[in-house]
Amino acid sequence: MTTALETATLAGGCFWCVEAVFDDLKGVHSVESGYMGGKTLNPTYEDICTGRTGHAEVIRIGFDPAAVSFADILRVFFTIHDPTTLNRQGNDSGTQYRSAIFYHSDAQQQTAQEVIAEVTREGLYSGAVVTEVTAASTFYVAENYHQEYFARNPNQQYCMFVVAPKVSKFRKEFAERLKK
Repeated sequence: MTTALETATLAGGCFWCVEAVFDDLKGVHSVESGYMGGKTLNPTYEDICTGRTGHAEVIRIGFDPAAVSFADILRVFFTIHDPTTLNRQGNDSGTQYRSAIFYHSDAQQQTAQEVIAEVTREGLYSGAVVTEVTAASTFYVAENYHQEYFARNPNQQYCMFVVAPKVSKFRKEFAERLKK
């Protein structure tokens, strides 16, 4: 008997960083970069970069809940980005780079709130977690050149200095959770 895949949609700054990490997580079947949470229909990357559409750069993850729980996906998420900086990740700033969990069910909403409380209780960050928890809305797939960006461009400067350290941190801290 096969388990039905579930969907998680997360925003943790530049989608290249977040996508590259979740591509390696056991139980994840697909990761797609895109946009969610805004008011513009069919936005383009250029639209998103203005910061006026309301969208965040997100990844949509198809995962097998029998192999990796939504809570564990969120624990990885909170390890690879800074959830305490409002509308910013490193040098990337604007609402499109906000930290957000777009939930697809009441259970995901509850789990998101529980994991945020866990992260806060454990004192993983000195500042308050500002991650937005909101219902998923329309997902717009990002342009093809954004998909698997790190895998295709590992020697590009942004990838070497921003994406690679996050992937390395994930691989070190979650070695037992890596795909073979």
